[in-house]
Amino acid sequence: MTYCVGIKISDGLVFLSDTRTNAGVDNIARFRKMFTWSIRGKRAIAIMASGNLSITQGVITRLNQDIQRSQTDDVECILNADTMFRVAQLVGKKMKGIQQSHSEDLEAHGEASSATLIVGGQRLGGRHRLFQIYSAGNFIEATPDTPYFQIGEHKYGKPILDRVLTINTPLKDAIKAAMVSMDSTLRSNLSVGMPLDIAAVRGDTLAFTHHRRIDVDDSNFLNITNSWSLALRDAFQTLPELKGN
Repeated sequence: MTYCVGIKISDGLVFLSDTRTNAGVDNIARFRKMFTWSIRGKRAIAIMASGNLSITQGVITRLNQDIQRSQTDDVECILNADTMFRVAQLVGKKMKGIQQSHSEDLEAHGEASSATLIVGGQRLGGRHRLFQIYSAGNFIEATPDTPYFQIGEHKYGKPILDRVLTINTPLKDAIKAAMVSMDSTLRSNLSVGMPLDIAAVRGDTLAFTHHRRIDVDDSNFLNITNSWSLALRDAFQTLPELKGN
């Protein structure tokens, strides 16, 4: 399983993913689920993946192949597409093509072929945008009413996002919300695990302001999660008691 969360607020974009894959209790491995591309001052793009690993790796491989071909041939790719909407279309097309090639054989062997991607970024002259792409290649876009997407094991990390996130949440607070959302998931589901990958784009910078791996002993992440646990315990003690009859 996995957990990835993408947030779009007025200030920019936040991406956070774990690295654990689970094909049974005795088959646990670590794979990167976040992929980024950037041309400083021109565009910054991130993709996070959940679902069948062979499908999602195939999508990323084909996207990178198009990027390589675009350097010598007239090939459209995510680094030269004229809008972020077009980027989402290109990613969705790759997803659809790979599903059509492999889903029937996978399902015949009792394996699920479903996969989901979160795609976001910004290009020069355009605003930052966030999309969720499904197995069929269709997609939806984040809106002010729903400023985030989750894929994978999402239920444990959803409540904090619903309580604190709005389109006007500052970027620094959106990063903290993503961290707490991930911490809640890590504590409640063993199929999600460290290390984590985080990336953030401040609106109009066209560059990643945060882009790093968070290991299990990362002092910054531990400080956030320990502080959140302490704050929850303190808040619990101040709750009013339920009155009896």
